[in-house]
Amino acid sequence: MEDVRTRRGYDIASCHHLVVANLKLKLKKNWTSGQTALQRFNTASLRDADKLNEFKIALNNRFHALQDLLKEEETTMEDNWKGIK
Repeated sequence: MEDVRTRRGYDIASCHHLVVANLKLKLKKNWTSGQTALQRFNTASLRDADKLNEFKIALNNRFHALQDLLKEEETTMEDNWKGIK
């Protein structure tokens, strides 16, 4: 803080006084290290039937786990709401 002053002349229908302050801040720029590298996927490997099936199973398992978490949250929210009532 560089300077702080009170202004008593302003009437705001209160017993408080207006306070004016000057601040000096030093902000740092967040430098990034160039462009972020693009993540490339090898889609040519999906032409192989075995790898395609492995990918489908892995993807299905990931989304199934997320759906289970979502269902658990819904039930707990319903239980919480019933507890509030």
